Amino acid sequence: MPGPTLPDGPFTYRQARDLGWTRKRLRAALDDKLLRRVLRGVYVRSDLPDSIEVRVDALALVVSPHSVVCDRTAAWLHGVDVFGLGDQEILPPVETCVYRGRSRTQRSGVDGRTRDLLPQDVMVLGGIAVTTPLRTAMDLGCALGRHRALGTLDQFMRLHGVSHAAMYAEVPRFFRRRGVVQLRQLIPIADPRAESMRESWVRLDIHDAGLPVPELQVWVDIDGVPTYRLDLAYPKQRVVVEYDGEEFHRRTKEQKERDRERRRWLTDHGWTVIVIDKDGTSGLAADAWLRELRASLRPKTRRLRWSRPREVNDPLLAGAQHPTRGATTPYSTGQGSLLNGRGASSVRRP
Repeated sequence: MPGPTLPDGPFTYRQARDLGWTRKRLRAALDDKLLRRVLRGVYVRSDLPDSIEVRVDALALVVSPHSVVCDRTAAWLHGVDVFGLGDQEILPPVETCVYRGRSRTQRSGVDGRTRDLLPQDVMVLGGIAVTTPLRTAMDLGCALGRHRALGTLDQFMRLHGVSHAAMYAEVPRFFRRRGVVQLRQLIPIADPRAESMRESWVRLDIHDAGLPVPELQVWVDIDGVPTYRLDLAYPKQRVVVEYDGEEFHRRTKEQKERDRERRRWLTDHGWTVIVIDKDGTSGLAADAWLRELRASLRPKTRRLRWSRPREVNDPLLAGAQHPTRGATTPYSTGQGSLLNGRGASSVRRP
C-alpha cells in the first residue's frame, strides 16, 4: 500500500492523520479498494477479512464506555446483517442506548437513545456492552418492517439458538411498545431453517397471500441418495419455490449450470419449479409468481364428461325418454303413464 503505513486493525481518520495520511489520500485509497469503511468514520485495510473480532474492535473506537450497542448494530455484531442495500452506500450511524437516568450519546455518527434494560438483556463482547441475541431479536422484531423483521427472527434462531418459547416469554415486557403487535404475529412463523433474509421474505409473502406455508430445506433423493436440496417446497404437490439470489446463484457459470441441471431434472420428474429473482419480491412481479403458486397447489381434478342416456329396455320405463323429444315421462299424465297403466282418464275420483 503506497504512502504511510496503517494499523493492522480498524482505525479512525484521526488515527490515520496522526500517521501522516491526508483526507485526500484516504479517499483515494477507498476508491482504489485498498481500504474499506466498516462504520461511519472507521476504516480497515481491504485485505483484512471481516470477522466478529474486527467488528468489535471497530465499535470500540466510537462507542462510549457507558453505552450499550443495540438494534441493527448489535445484530451486525452478532453476525446478523439487517442493513438494507441503500445502507451500504451511505453507512448508517452506530446505534447505541443508555440506561434510564443517563445522558444518551451525542457523538457524530452515533445514534444514541435511552432504553429500559435489565441485566439479562446485556452481554459483553470484546469489552463492549451489547444487547443479547434474544433482546436484539425482540427489539428488531418490533422496529423493522415485517419482511426484514421476520428475516431477523429467523437468523437469530438459526445462528444463536433463540427459541419460540424464549421469545414468547419476553413478549409481556414489550406491552404497549410500538411494533409489539407485529412481533406477536411474526413469532409463530419464525423458522431457524431459513438460510437467508430473502428466503424469509418469500415465505412471508406466501403466508400473507393465505397459501399453505412450505417446508424448508427439503431433500430430494435419487436412488435413495439425498441429491437436491430445495429451499421452499411442497413435497406432496411436487412444487418448489426458489429464490435466485445473486449472492448465491449467479456468481459463477458453474453455479448457473448446476441450477439449470437441477431444475431440469425436477421438471422432468413432475415437479413445478417457481423461480423468484431479486426483483420478484414486490409489486406486480410478486403477484405473478403468487398466482402461479396458487394454481400449482390447486387440487388437480378431472373434468366430468356428460353423455346421452342409454336406451331403456324395461317396457315400464320405455316412455321415460328426454322430455324435449316429446315423449312422456313415467310421471306424466299421458298415455302409458305409470299411474294406473291405463292413462289418466281412467283414474277414479271419489
